[in-house]
Amino acid sequence: MWNPKGHIEKQGGRGIVAVAIDRDKGSQHALRWATERLLTKGQTVVLIHVLKISPTSIEHHPVSSHKEKMNVKDLFVTFHCFCRRKDIHCLDILLEDTDIPRALIEFTNHAAVDNLILGASSKYSFIRRFKISDVPGSVSKGAADFCTVYVISKGKISSVRNASRTAPHVSPLHSHIQNKVNNNAIANPVEAPSSHSISIRAEKISSKPHSIQDDRESFKSPFLRGGRASNAKLGSEPLELDTDISFISSERPSSDRMSNVVYEYMDSGPTPRISSSSDHSFGSIRIGPAFGDPNSLNFSSISQESGRTSCSSTSMINEEVEAEMRRLKLELKQTMDMYSTACKEALSAKQKAVELQRWRMEEERRLEEARLAEEAAMAIVEKEKAKCRAAIDAAEASQRLAELESQRRVNAEMKALKEAEDMKKVINNLAQNDIRYRKYTIEEIEEATEFFSESRKIGEGGYGRVYKCYLDHTPVAVKVLRPDASQGRSQFQKEVEILSCIRHPNMVLLLGACPEYGCLVYECMAKGSLDDRLFQLGNTPPLSWQLRFRISAEIATGLLFLHQTKPEPLVHRDLKPGNILLDYNYVSKISDVGLARLVPRSVAENEMRCHMTSTAGTFCYIDPEYQHTGVLDVKSDVYSFGIMLLQVITAKPPMGLTHQVEQAIENGTFKEILDPAVPDWPVEEALSFAKMALQCAELRRKDRPDLGKVILPELNRLRELAEENMNQTMWDRMADPSGPSPIHSQVSMAQDVISNPHLEHSGYSSKSHSSTPSMTGRQ
Repeated sequence: MWNPKGHIEKQGGRGIVAVAIDRDKGSQHALRWATERLLTKGQTVVLIHVLKISPTSIEHHPVSSHKEKMNVKDLFVTFHCFCRRKDIHCLDILLEDTDIPRALIEFTNHAAVDNLILGASSKYSFIRRFKISDVPGSVSKGAADFCTVYVISKGKISSVRNASRTAPHVSPLHSHIQNKVNNNAIANPVEAPSSHSISIRAEKISSKPHSIQDDRESFKSPFLRGGRASNAKLGSEPLELDTDISFISSERPSSDRMSNVVYEYMDSGPTPRISSSSDHSFGSIRIGPAFGDPNSLNFSSISQESGRTSCSSTSMINEEVEAEMRRLKLELKQTMDMYSTACKEALSAKQKAVELQRWRMEEERRLEEARLAEEAAMAIVEKEKAKCRAAIDAAEASQRLAELESQRRVNAEMKALKEAEDMKKVINNLAQNDIRYRKYTIEEIEEATEFFSESRKIGEGGYGRVYKCYLDHTPVAVKVLRPDASQGRSQFQKEVEILSCIRHPNMVLLLGACPEYGCLVYECMAKGSLDDRLFQLGNTPPLSWQLRFRISAEIATGLLFLHQTKPEPLVHRDLKPGNILLDYNYVSKISDVGLARLVPRSVAENEMRCHMTSTAGTFCYIDPEYQHTGVLDVKSDVYSFGIMLLQVITAKPPMGLTHQVEQAIENGTFKEILDPAVPDWPVEEALSFAKMALQCAELRRKDRPDLGKVILPELNRLRELAEENMNQTMWDRMADPSGPSPIHSQVSMAQDVISNPHLEHSGYSSKSHSSTPSMTGRQ
């Protein structure tokens, strides 16, 4: 019958409590658990140890060797020390048999043991001692049903098999233990708990029983002839220990009083032989056949040796006895001294062994730590090697990239030096030949402009005033720079020479200059500026959508030419409809090219700020990123060009124009925002034109399209569409004689110009007919 683990109450004096002990820790845990759960102070615990012997040793000598006995004594002494601290009495039982579980089962059955506690077999003790069999399991299965078997593992119940009935007879050990406790209490009321020893050996003996007297000669001793042998008992007085050692202290036996009492039993089978050690008595007891009859276990004392002698013994025998006793006492003292010395040496050796074991464990721990540290160091070294290899590879790659970059830089520098040399040669040639532009004296300019008369002034900008006059019988526009705008004479002359080299059909031609006074002479454009034509200054007729598409493409062509100049691109910085001039055939040309190079940077920036504060129109053409960062590039001109394209199709001021066009496109009213002066707008083409202009006017430079790859191809497509439509219109007019002819239209437009006094000052006059026609945008 099995109960759940841990369901146990402290039983106190309920039956015999036996603990099977051995040298493993399981026995220590079992005894500790028994003292805490089953035993009370003053109670006696039976300590059982089975000394396993070989089958051959049974036939020879009934008692184990002296060395084995000493080891067993050391084992019991260790558990005695623990019991003394707990105030528990001990009864030592030494069983000698070939089968450990069988010896425990037979003893518990025939001795009527009520509670048996065993330590659980550990892994190593299982392999080393029991090989195959499991002692706790075998005992639990084979023990009598009146015995409760507990298996303890590490201080806790591993398993328990409860008794199903009470013992059929009273244990012979019970009365013996009770008598010894009572005798000890009377003789030594304050003495420490006692311990007693019994040894049982399985033997093969003749089946015929014999009396104790047959064997007494083998145990003959002077003690048996004395009066003390009459009351031989199983047990002894309490062992006197030098010190109270711990439960697992060195196993130093109590060596000061030891003698043997042997209890024999003869039967046909293996027979237990029990020996008891005590201070006072020796004797032998006959035990029933194979413990078969529990009542046959008789602990009665053997009769005294004096029964064999009569009262008429002579005094000579007494003297011999006394002499023999003295001799034996002397031998016992010598033996005990030798034993004490041996115990001290053994304790010292054990302490040295413990120290050596501790030193060995410490060295093993240090070696393990050193090994782990070495492995960690090797791992770190491997990681560092990997990092080093990766760093070396990265450094080599970086070095190769640096070499390639250095080579590219050297090539670029060589190319730049070559271009600089070429430019220097060109400049030197220009300086030497002095034939790139016409030099005018200040007197010639003053005479032509009537000493800069207000009647000759046709405009004024941030860089200076503009006068219209004739030089070399050619209508020209003279721009006089402000006094603070001129740089050094040599620098101004170099810049003028560079600008005079610019030749493009969509660029206003620089005819000459007066370096001493900062005067520039340009060709005069007959139709004035694009700004005047879009807003119909002087009631001039509006520009058709075909002309507007063509003018836009021409401006983009000229602007791309500026951006592709070498060795660095030329940025206009002030692109707006007022700086786009039209000749007699409405061919557009960009003016004020390079003025930013002719004036100091501070003056140019002041000019831009002046426009920003004075006129809201010019402010709207400035690149927003240039206003924030001060960095100028070709995309700044693209922004100004986008605002100007929106004005070309809407004829509206630039302020907020991008927002108005976006709203019109989103609301579906784009046709209404187009210039109403042109009645026949192609809406789809105009919408494509407006969307491209909005892309050019993006706030971020990276969002603006490329001038040469995106903008100019689209404008060329629209210009071709406009020219096809213009040719078709001319064929329709030729087919309809009633309509006005192109010549008639041009004559009427010229008459309107002559009759308008405002155009006389802007260069749009009949005198300009004598000017040399410039190349058209198609060229």
